[in-house]
Amino acid sequence: MPLALYALTAGAFGIGVTEFVIMGLLLEVSADLGVTISSAGLLISGYALGVVAGAPLLGAFTGKWPRKTLLMSLMAVFTLGNLACALAPDYWSLMAARVLTAFAHASFFGVGSVVATGLVAPDRKASAIAVMFTGLTVANILGVPFGTWLGQAYGWRASFWAVTLIGISALAVIAFLVPADEKPEDNVGTAGALSVLGRGPVLLGLLTTVLSWVGVFAAFTYIAPILTQITGFSDSAVSPILLVFGGGLVVGNLLGGRLADRRLVPTMLGSLVVLSVVLLGMTFAIHNRILAVIAVGLLGAAAFATVAPLQIWVLEKAEGAGQGLASSFNIAAFNLGNAIGAGLGGLIIAQGPGLGAIPWIAGLVPLAALLVALAALRLERRSIAPTPVRACPDPAE
Repeated sequence: MPLALYALTAGAFGIGVTEFVIMGLLLEVSADLGVTISSAGLLISGYALGVVAGAPLLGAFTGKWPRKTLLMSLMAVFTLGNLACALAPDYWSLMAARVLTAFAHASFFGVGSVVATGLVAPDRKASAIAVMFTGLTVANILGVPFGTWLGQAYGWRASFWAVTLIGISALAVIAFLVPADEKPEDNVGTAGALSVLGRGPVLLGLLTTVLSWVGVFAAFTYIAPILTQITGFSDSAVSPILLVFGGGLVVGNLLGGRLADRRLVPTMLGSLVVLSVVLLGMTFAIHNRILAVIAVGLLGAAAFATVAPLQIWVLEKAEGAGQGLASSFNIAAFNLGNAIGAGLGGLIIAQGPGLGAIPWIAGLVPLAALLVALAALRLERRSIAPTPVRACPDPAE
């Protein structure tokens, strides 16, 4: 893989850390800023909404920019946003800074996916996307635990100062390693780029992404109480088990990319089936400590095995014009699925059958994603089916 691809990985690592590190610092933030823990938790929701809003806003108005220039600008926004987080004097300033930082998220991964596929041979596009997303998975394994420790030891602002330095470093390596490009070939203006969202297969592809990650986050958001209240682990055992989840993320991400390079559609459909089976299997596994740990690792692998196939699938549906925007929207779709999934899990606990029912209900959602993906494939085949040519009548008849 070219070195430029690892520059994108560095940027993905920084974004991954800043997105998730706040989860381990809610107590410190709430105490320092004088807000409730639930209010501090909204900093996570605010970031997710910023990701969803940033995709159309930035994607639509930066379509004419050279991709390297856009990547560097997004990383600059990310870096300044984290600097603003570190300096935020109050809660609402921190919220605004988090939303600003999130604006760069979807567009960076969306445009980065397009750049990554352009750096490699056509038969390695999915693997290139997987390598870039490795930065996100490594952030979960190493960056977030370190950032949490740093914030707990030296104050939550220290974590954001550290991520600011990561952003500066990522900006430097992108500037140095990513090759310069001309304006994108799909430079058709804002209206032309947005027109890609009117294509049925693209919209169904985005819906597939949303549904696939609703199931993942319905279960993962409440994995700690599941492990402690149902499986019987102590609170101190949760963090080491989450490292198993992180290892599964890395393995599933790279495996999904490699398989998608060979056969994209079977990999995409198969990954959704596997994800559903793993979630449904967790219903029984969480009652046994050994099986529960295995299930957590498999959940990480199955979840991220869907990422590269779904991302490259939406890119192919976009076909040139508006590819960057469609790719950014797909990143937003992942995050929208995360937010809906967390809400679904909470609803199951508060109004439904309870905590133990989350895995099997979550396991049904990827099956819905599978049906949507099959509908997209059917629609695509119908749109490209050749029109029958009627024979000309014989003049002699």
